[in-house]
Order: sequence, then C-alpha cells, then structure tokens
Amino acid sequence: MRSFLPLRTTLAVAVSVLVVACGGSDDPAPAPVVPEPARPQDSRSFTADATATTFNPMAPAAGDTVDMSTTSRWAGVLNGAMYRVEVPANWNGKLVMYAHGYRGTGAALSVSDPSIRRYLVQNGYAWAASSYSKNYYDVRAGVEDTNALALEFNKIAAANSRPLTEPTRIYITGHSMGGHITAAAIEDEAYATANHKVKYNGAVPMCGVVGDTELFNQFAAMQVTAQAIAGVPAYPTEKWADIQKLVTDTLFTTFPSVPTAAGQTYLSVVKNITGGERPLFAQGIAFGGSFPSAYGTFGSDGTVTGILNVNVLDTTAYTYVIDGDAAGSVALNAAAQKITPTADANRLRRDGLRWVPQVNGEFKIPVVSIHTLGDLFVPFSMEQTYAKRTAAKGNSQWLVQRAIRGASHCDFTTAEQVEAFDAMLQWEQSNIKPGGDDVVTAATVAAPTYGCTYTRNTLGPDESGTTRALRPAILASTPACP
Repeated sequence: MRSFLPLRTTLAVAVSVLVVACGGSDDPAPAPVVPEPARPQDSRSFTADATATTFNPMAPAAGDTVDMSTTSRWAGVLNGAMYRVEVPANWNGKLVMYAHGYRGTGAALSVSDPSIRRYLVQNGYAWAASSYSKNYYDVRAGVEDTNALALEFNKIAAANSRPLTEPTRIYITGHSMGGHITAAAIEDEAYATANHKVKYNGAVPMCGVVGDTELFNQFAAMQVTAQAIAGVPAYPTEKWADIQKLVTDTLFTTFPSVPTAAGQTYLSVVKNITGGERPLFAQGIAFGGSFPSAYGTFGSDGTVTGILNVNVLDTTAYTYVIDGDAAGSVALNAAAQKITPTADANRLRRDGLRWVPQVNGEFKIPVVSIHTLGDLFVPFSMEQTYAKRTAAKGNSQWLVQRAIRGASHCDFTTAEQVEAFDAMLQWEQSNIKPGGDDVVTAATVAAPTYGCTYTRNTLGPDESGTTRALRPAILASTPACP
C-alpha cells in the first residue's frame, strides 16, 4: 500500500526546494573562494635526481665506537624533493631532521648530510634531510618538505625492509636558511597553518635567519646608508647596479678589507646595524668573507627574488649610528632613503604557511641557538631579534643562545655544534636548562672576551674548509680567551 506525506508537509518541502533552487533564502550566499594569487616562484621548475637509492657511509675516524658502515642508508624522492635517511644499527628510537642552507637559484636540487652526522650515528640517532622541492629562499617549501619527510620516515624504512617503531622524539636542526626553517618549524603558527604538521621536541638553529624578513630589512638598511655616505642618497635603490661601482669606489680602496675614510664611517654604521660593538666584527670585514654576500643582495625589489609578489622591505624603524659622531649620525638619518613595505606583503595565507614563515617566539620546547660573531651575511643581530621576540611572547625560558668566536658565516667547529645539540638533548631529557650568553646587553656583547664561553677551537676530522682556514687566523688576531 502506497503511503503519502500530509499535504502541508508536501507543500513545505516543495517550497523549500524552490527557495534553495532560486536562491530565495534570507541568508546571504556564501562568498566565492578566491584562489591565492600566483607568484614568480610558483612557475619555476626544479629537478630532483631520482636515481640514487643510497649514499656512502662516513669514513671512520679516531674515537669512533660504532662502525659507520653498519648504518641503513636510504635515498629517494618525496613530493619532488630528494631525501637522505640514515638509521644506525643500534637506533635509539629518536629522529633528527636536518635543514640545509640556501642553494641559490638553479634548477637542480641537492641534499646535504648534517655537519654533526658522526655524532648522531655514534650516539644512536637516526637522521633525515630533504633537498626541498624548490630552490631560491623558499623557507615555506623547506618547512613543508622537511615535515613531510619526518612523517614518511617509517614508510621509507618499511619499504627498505627495515620496519621501525614510530620515533619517540623528533628534533630539528639546520644552518643559515635551514636555521630559519628550524626556528619557523617549531612555531605555534607553523603547526597551525602547515599542510604537513610535526610536533618537534627540541631544536638547534645554527647561524640561522631567526629574525625572518628582518634580515632583508638589514640588507636594505646597509644599502641606503652606503648610498647616502657615498653621496648618492636619492638614487632609486632598485637601480643599485647603476651606481654600485661609484659607491664601492667611494667607500673602499680594496673591497671590503681596505676602506676609505668614508668607508670607515660606513663600516661603523654596518657594525651597529648588525649587532653593535662586538669581538670579531673587524675580522669579519678583514678576512671573514661573508660581507660581500650581504653586499651582493643590494638592489632588491623587496620580493625576496619572487618568493613574494610585492615589497616586504622596511627600513623605517632604523636609527643609524656612526660611532663618536652624533652630528654625522643625525645627518645620515636625514639623508638615507626610507623604504616602506607594501601592506600585508607577507600575510597569513589560506593554503598553508606564509610565503616567508615567521619566527614569532611562540614555542615551548628547548631551543639552543648558536651564531658566529663575525658573520655579516646572517649577522649576529638575528639572535638579538630572536631574543626580543621570544621575550615579548613570554617564552624566554625555552631559549638558550650562544655566541661563537667565528669570523664568517656558519664557520663553527664540529665540537661547538655537537656541544649545542647535546645541550639541547640533555635539557629536553632532564628539564635542566643549560647555560648560554646574554645577546642583548650592549656592554656584555662588547666585552673583548665575549663569546669565549662556548667557543671550541680544537679541530676534528669533519671540519669545513672555511673553519680550518679561518680559526688559525682568528686566534692570531684576537686576544686569547681566559
């Protein structure tokens, strides 16, 4: 027997169908979803070598207690990014993610081993590193691809016939741009907005861009003051190539180690932009070799070479200081061009992380950050920015910072890096905060012995060529540490 709805119900259903079909509801129609705008970085192509399935073990060294050749070593491609994974035979259940530094603007991707690889393997830690799926200064890709690899760790192991339990702890460390990736990946904002979410248990950013876009503001500040001191203050900053030789010849007899009188004034300003009076600044200029990299950024349009669509640079907060010359400082501040950013140039996005992920100081895990004092490409001032932001968020109890008496960018000894990482591990496991340096008190930073506490000049088997070359020169040109 057929059943029928009551007439009133039938009419009500029909009316509601008509209302929906004709858009006659009193509620406003939902706003259309507007796609995120494209940017130059989105149209660039990069290539990953998919042929490698493994990589070489480390060569043995004196003091090894574990045979380096006994590790499981897997290589491959994940989401367009190359990766390496190494698991010791005596794995302790903990995983360390390593984030490499800036790779330039070429198409070919490449992956790096962590500088503390020997320490990790000898102590039972597995590690994994991504090439990232994009080059350029793409920290967003770096965070996402590093996180994605951490999440894929067990599947990679199982696919290579070594099924493993889930890591009990996941840590992250990285150099330079990789330090930015490290610091950004642990932020509350990153966990809330990333497409691949990982809760890290501790972090060690090294020579890191831990002030995010503030680094690019500093580059811009270095440029506008160079132009002003050289006598071309009103020239458009994006046309730097037109005046570069004039400015450089005015400021330096030999760039950058032999400044003119005007150049001495300029270097005084650069010192104060990049962290103030401190040991190793002079050596950084004289032979450190990192200042030309900063100088090479001049002329930027403020988009971080296409990572953004519009200008993010902002020099309006700077007050430039020439040591011992108050009147000259006033004149310089009046003459130097002010660069103002486009509103919301690096805003929150609907499709994941910001294009340049921020380091806000919002984290509650142990972080040990180390930085060389003579670094002028990613200057020591980054640590000062990091300290102030973290303090403003009430999280200083989670941050330890250490100054290292290096003259260049990332020229740490292996011992300095191992000690920082081990300090973070001991802190995370014992809940006892390790020692660090005050990075913000000017008188402390200016002391001739600043940075001595955590500098380790003994060279081991895994040092970089830069560190091997520079440490003897540093020791010969600076007072011995007590």
